Amino acid sequence: MLLVKAGQAVDDFIETLVPLLDPGDIIIDGGNSAFTDTDRRCKYLESKGLLFVGSGVSGGEEGARHGPSLMPGGNPRAWPHIKNIFQSISAKVETGEPCCDWAGSGGAGHFVKMVHNGIEYGDMQLISEAYSLLTNYLRLSISEASKVFDEWNKGELESYLIEITRDILAFDDGSGTPLVEKIRDVSGQKGTGKWTTICGLERGCPITLIAESVFSRSLSAMKCERMEASKVLPGPPPIPEIDKYSKTPLDAKKSEI
Repeated sequence: MLLVKAGQAVDDFIETLVPLLDPGDIIIDGGNSAFTDTDRRCKYLESKGLLFVGSGVSGGEEGARHGPSLMPGGNPRAWPHIKNIFQSISAKVETGEPCCDWAGSGGAGHFVKMVHNGIEYGDMQLISEAYSLLTNYLRLSISEASKVFDEWNKGELESYLIEITRDILAFDDGSGTPLVEKIRDVSGQKGTGKWTTICGLERGCPITLIAESVFSRSLSAMKCERMEASKVLPGPPPIPEIDKYSKTPLDAKKSEI
């Protein structure tokens, strides 16, 4: 099983492995490869008598400790050989059902992971915009914003992303300055959000939130340009009608959210 950076590195490793394998052997790519590359590799390796699986892996550090969600796809003849292994190491729902099943042939597994990541791009964009509204327009302090996210995490918005946003905003390193204010405001990306957006455009599917989240990350990466632009484009002031919130207790502010 390969866990390397998507792209040429995967092809290079495959070429290194091919001479060492016997017909029917299985190569598994667990990185964030483009589903089109996985589809191509499936066909290429099948021509050499080898089975290829491209599997999405999700879960981060918690997944590493307690089991990830796995999204395998590729040559269907490989699934019976790896099914028990994959489903035994994957995360489990409360009923004990594994967070893993066969996604389909070709690049299906990596397509599912791509869309999964694309949706997550949108989720993070919504959280970022909510934070901006809470702090810039409702004038909440960072600690107050953390309490709002805590409330949201107790209801239908409960999620891992809301939870860690709450924790990051509440973190105190003892310096007197909130940690989030020390983090450089530059976001990176590995490509899955961009690929999801391209797929949407190619298929006429209006996934506008995901597309805008990708553009926001691209804009975020243009730190120097943004700094220069800020000298002549200060941005809009807080909405005058919301000035009253600056002296309103948190409970009263939350009632307006």
